[in-house]
Amino acid sequence: MNIVKSYVASARVEHRRLVKFTADGSVAHATAATDAVIGVTDCPGGADADARVDVVRLGFADVEFGGVVARGAAFTAGANGTAVAAAPATGANAFTAGVAEVTTTAGDFIRTLVAPGVIQG
Repeated sequence: MNIVKSYVASARVEHRRLVKFTADGSVAHATAATDAVIGVTDCPGGADADARVDVVRLGFADVEFGGVVARGAAFTAGANGTAVAAAPATGANAFTAGVAEVTTTAGDFIRTLVAPGVIQG
């Protein structure tokens, strides 16, 4: 069972992308490991600014990957909300959205367990 909540897009968001809060009740793409990822969008066709968008906060969802992530490795936000490998520098933190189920490449859409967290390098 997934935990899904509806928010307002503060800017255009795409389907199957990682998002962060931008204000109370608003989300936008998470675009860096320092962005606190809250979940993955579930909005076929995307959502324009001020439109409602469903976000999978916990559970299984398809995620678009923006690069190679090894099976079993944590992933975080990269460009435009795509998922990339979480590899924080020593002493730095990276917000994560889950762990890759299989090894990915850029452009892959992979079903994975969305479970936001944080790791330290």
